[in-house]
Amino acid sequence: MRLVAKLGILAGRGELPGLIAAACRARGQEFFVVAFEGHAEPRTVEGVPHAWFRLGAGGAALVRLKAEGVTELVMAGGIRRPSLAELRPDLRTARFFAKVGIGALGDDGLLSAIIRELEAEGFRVVGVDSVLADLVAPEGNLTRATPDTGALADIAHGFAVVRALGAVDVGQAAVVQQGLVLGVEAIEGTDALIARAGTLRREGPGGVLVKARKPGQERRADLPVVGPAT
Repeated sequence: MRLVAKLGILAGRGELPGLIAAACRARGQEFFVVAFEGHAEPRTVEGVPHAWFRLGAGGAALVRLKAEGVTELVMAGGIRRPSLAELRPDLRTARFFAKVGIGALGDDGLLSAIIRELEAEGFRVVGVDSVLADLVAPEGNLTRATPDTGALADIAHGFAVVRALGAVDVGQAAVVQQGLVLGVEAIEGTDALIARAGTLRREGPGGVLVKARKPGQERRADLPVVGPAT
């Protein structure tokens, strides 16, 4: 009798899917990876049980997950949002988009709708933070650098901007220097925001990246992430 649920990892780009797979192995939990073509990296699934699917092949992916005995799902890694033409949805995915109205949804709205659909299929969707609790940063200063008065003011301004962005489901991040917003995150992502803001940096001290969860955001998908690759 299986005491721990078999976990399905819906894998996008980056290191996170591989870290989750390694954690499952370490604790003896069965898992299966659905790797999305053009998003997940081959090294992430090397040597682990997996199958590759187009992002638009949701119906086929659901059938495979059920055949593998998966009962819990975690969404891990970045996914570039494609156009409907790029997606080429199968019948099951097309029905889902017709129901939710993909064009009217921002990222969080779409992810929340996907989670509801997965739950309706009988899966329990869990957050990355419940699978890899050690990756969640504690509150407080984590480095030798301590924000000065100017940086604290920029941080406060950045949070106000990010909350406003999040309220309309746009992005999670902003870069602020000396009270001026150098850039905000939209569909291009955090890496591109940082690169763009770097070209606009002003003379003098300062410059902070503020990244935060959107107001009311679904916690089981797209939590704010920052690390050496960002």
